[in-house]
Amino acid sequence: MEVNSPEEFRKSAGETDDARDAGLGTPEDIVRYDNIRYGEDNRWNLLDVYHLKGVNTPRPAIISIHGGGWVYGDKERYQYYCMDLAQRGFTVVNFSYRLAPEHIFPAALEDVNEVFVWIAEHGRQYQIDTERLFVVGDSAGGQLASQYLALLTCEEYRKLFDFSVPYDRLKVLGAGLNCGLYDTKRFIMEADEDDIIFYYLNHDRETCLDRMDTVSHVTGQFPPSFIMTSCHDFLYPHAEPMYRLLQERGVACRYQVYGGEDRPEIAHVFHLDIRLAEAALCNDEECEFFRSILDAQ
Repeated sequence: MEVNSPEEFRKSAGETDDARDAGLGTPEDIVRYDNIRYGEDNRWNLLDVYHLKGVNTPRPAIISIHGGGWVYGDKERYQYYCMDLAQRGFTVVNFSYRLAPEHIFPAALEDVNEVFVWIAEHGRQYQIDTERLFVVGDSAGGQLASQYLALLTCEEYRKLFDFSVPYDRLKVLGAGLNCGLYDTKRFIMEADEDDIIFYYLNHDRETCLDRMDTVSHVTGQFPPSFIMTSCHDFLYPHAEPMYRLLQERGVACRYQVYGGEDRPEIAHVFHLDIRLAEAALCNDEECEFFRSILDAQ
């Protein structure tokens, strides 16, 4: 995606998200814990936890990694989507992370890791079952989700990074990869210099390529995944190749395309608009995929 500047992208995306979420509030059946510090950055290293009222024991949990082209977004923009997931019976972790260009790669990935460290240490206090975790991410959050899951499940990949991944302290049972980018190395090599990803990489292709090469480090230990897109998703071409790759690795997965050529409003990250019938269907089916994994345990 080409943009003139992160500031322009933030303004446009913010206006779109404001319109999408206008009039929404915290559902009456949800308990929320807001602005919990998980890292050192006072502004960005904050998370929320949501679960249904009456829940008083650790539950299967979803960790949501927000999108926004690595330059935009925070937990406030995802709170209604995440509480909607919590209404489906999961405890949900919704967090902000440091954004580019102020914080370049691998800052966002480091923050994702810090959230998982926090969950390993404190999750059960917030009704999070650390042995029954699921990860969802969309757009740039889908890239971060797939990359972090590769780190959790591939020892050789972890050696490329200088932070400690708590792969042996928690268990991710499944993932929802939504409207995302996955073969990041190839994308970087083919991208125009004006693409938004270079604000995240600080225009430094060469030193980032190996560490951004997620798909080469996808193993059969990658968690079962629900991969979805829509006909009018600009990242549509990236979904099916990830599905095929996981199939080749022997990973249980499901591939789903929503909307149709006659439904342009069912576009990139449509599932965040919880008032859309297609969003409800998608989020229902993704959570049903997660429940099928729990039922098979």
